[in-house]
Amino acid sequence: MRPYRNPKISLKKDYPCPCRRRGCLKPIILTEALGCDRCQQIFVVKEDGQVIEQLSSIYQKQAWRWTGYRWASVYPGFNNKSLSALFTVIVLLPIITAIVLPLVLQRFSSDHIIFWAIACSLLIATLIIVLWLAYRH
Repeated sequence: MRPYRNPKISLKKDYPCPCRRRGCLKPIILTEALGCDRCQQIFVVKEDGQVIEQLSSIYQKQAWRWTGYRWASVYPGFNNKSLSALFTVIVLLPIITAIVLPLVLQRFSSDHIIFWAIACSLLIATLIIVLWLAYRH
């Protein structure tokens, strides 16, 4: 059995718009792009011919792959599992820190308390930044 390959996007066919359910992507004459007749978005077919990318999105790249009957996002967003894991980490991290930090600071002399408090704060900030970078689009 051969592995399933997504069909190539033809510039001669009409497709449903990935942004709106009622829109229709139609080829733009003399270009390698498709335009939606409803939302006026322009989509460019990528080099491999299997992915379209939205031109107007400046902050977040949006791209879709045609499966033969619907569009599938190339850059999937958060799903319920990743959001619950992120929420758990964000909620539990300050709670654990509030419990563990005083216990750790009791073991050290008063001269080093400020140093360790700053080190723990930087560690927490680094973890939050890493999580944010990992889960953003």
